[in-house]
Amino acid sequence: MAEYKLEVTTGDLKYAGTWDHIYVTLFGTEGQSKRTELDNFGTDFATGTTGTYTLSTNLSLGKLLLVKVEKDPFSYIPEDEWYLSKIVVTTPDGEAMLFPCYRWISRGELVELRGGRALKGFEEDHPLLIDHREKELILKKSFYQWKILAEGLSHINHFNNVLELPAEIRFSQSKSTEIDYVKMKTGIELKLKGLLGSVEKWESIDDMKKIFWWKKTTMSEYVTEHWKEDDFYGYQFLNGINPMGIKRCSELPPNFPVTEEMVKPFLEEGSSLQEEMKKGNIFLSDQKKMDGIAPRAYDGKPLHVTAGLCLLYMNPENKLMPIAIQLHQQPSEQNPIFLPSDSETDWLLAKMFIKNADSMDHESVQHLMKTHFLAEVYALAALRSFSVIHPLYKLLFPHFQSTLYINTGGRISLFGPGGALSLSSLGYDGLTELMRRNLSETTYSSLCLPEDITARGLESIPNFYYRDDGLKLWNIITSFVKAVVEYYYPSDSEVCKDTELQNWISEIFTYGFLGNKASGFPVGFHTVKEVIKFITMVIFTVTGQHAAVNNGQFDYFSWVPNGPILLRKPPPTTKGQTSMETILETLPNVGETVKFAAMVCLLSETYSDMVPMGTYPEERFHEPAPKKMIKEFQAELSNLSEAISTRNLQLEIPYIYLDPPLIENSIAI
Repeated sequence: MAEYKLEVTTGDLKYAGTWDHIYVTLFGTEGQSKRTELDNFGTDFATGTTGTYTLSTNLSLGKLLLVKVEKDPFSYIPEDEWYLSKIVVTTPDGEAMLFPCYRWISRGELVELRGGRALKGFEEDHPLLIDHREKELILKKSFYQWKILAEGLSHINHFNNVLELPAEIRFSQSKSTEIDYVKMKTGIELKLKGLLGSVEKWESIDDMKKIFWWKKTTMSEYVTEHWKEDDFYGYQFLNGINPMGIKRCSELPPNFPVTEEMVKPFLEEGSSLQEEMKKGNIFLSDQKKMDGIAPRAYDGKPLHVTAGLCLLYMNPENKLMPIAIQLHQQPSEQNPIFLPSDSETDWLLAKMFIKNADSMDHESVQHLMKTHFLAEVYALAALRSFSVIHPLYKLLFPHFQSTLYINTGGRISLFGPGGALSLSSLGYDGLTELMRRNLSETTYSSLCLPEDITARGLESIPNFYYRDDGLKLWNIITSFVKAVVEYYYPSDSEVCKDTELQNWISEIFTYGFLGNKASGFPVGFHTVKEVIKFITMVIFTVTGQHAAVNNGQFDYFSWVPNGPILLRKPPPTTKGQTSMETILETLPNVGETVKFAAMVCLLSETYSDMVPMGTYPEERFHEPAPKKMIKEFQAELSNLSEAISTRNLQLEIPYIYLDPPLIENSIAI
């Protein structure tokens, strides 16, 4: 007689427990056990508990291969899903083997769990496991499928609504409840104030301060008071919600005829524009990718979108200042170059039109396309290509946890034809075209932070905290990924013969980057070094980069004049013709303003089941080595957090968006 001890853990999610009958069958190299019900005296499988059971067999089963779990109804109660976290089986020889599950199990569903060391496909050496793995991958490919969202964009998952997704990659019930509560609370407040749906224009800028009673942050209050100031305007190109929009300027574009006389008053005394460019103190935001995209109609007429250029100067006080703005790509008499010496409202309006284009680029390209949509590609390809026992699946899945869910729902509520972003100046069709243009020119290098910083010439610009924190975070991720990948891939040949890994990158290249070889994205992997770099990029994208472009949305955009994705009036074509009344007529009306503010409120909220970066609550690795690597990763993240917190104590405007405890482990909002 051989005895196997089973420790069965039910998750601590809401309603994770079950009253149903649970049966287990063990499979080993020497045979299988009988189908055995797990039944102790008293309550079994309560939420957040671990039950211990004994399963007896006539003879040893040899090396354990699989654990089969089945669930039958208890009495006549309705469907009672069970969230099984893991089963740990201790063999008669005293060896404990982890069988992770971390999914909901329905009645009549047969779940077979793989346990033990993470294995690549070519390492399987038992016919039962080889067959099981092949069937698993066939099933996953048929269940998770690709679909075209729009021509020229990355493909998406084929599910039409979030209820079609497996429960384990949906939001938890508590998070869904909290999101609904935020929506309800926000909606009630805005309705009670008579703001929601109002088509009136604002009577004054100060009236916008009364949008929310309950929702304010230190940073949102700062933005409200300082949004007009040039030094804060320039600061946001480095450390605001879109730190991706500028590059060093060593030579003026031929279509931006800024003269020495125009900008000399704003440079260091005795200096010149040419000298400052040589010193590396001149920077450019050029929104030419927006040029020629048709804006949406508004009150029966097309809106106006300016593909503008903004020249900035890093002055001797290390403040980045806007010094010249041209609102269209082609210079003309009707397209003057605006300067800080122009009237207050002329200059303010010019800055607002640059911000309008910048905020649309931020929401559609930097946020939606380059984090959400690409993360979906990485996640969907992984779900289709990797067995659950594959080491890279175990490493990556926690970073993809709710991405398909948030994207599937968000495409309707935020980006869809009736969503909040469709109210922007470009509208749904225009934003789609903007993303299409950007994806066609997106390179692998541009998604790798160290290379992107160098390409934009921003290695030494002072007070660039996104760069400083981001590069440290990139290096910490690289060290962690290097340790894990090199542990499982001791040589390049192991990379080359791993068909699941090769399928993963092939699908990403085909469906994410549409087979564009000019992008520089790998079609396949040949070396361990290539795998380390790519996985570093993936994890940075879905953690740090998403946090950088998402978490400050309420801080910077709830004060809509600071980031207006809709401007209703055309830009000025001559100087000296504007007033504060022009500003109010150009900004979104009351109802549009509060809809944008409510959107960024929802997207910037922190929810109770938030999983901070580097936290892996699901135990997926059986072997001690990767568990040790995770602990070392967490220690490095903690050290970075401490350094950021210390630095921020010295800053008037703390930069918090790449502080690891505030970064989510996956794109989940």
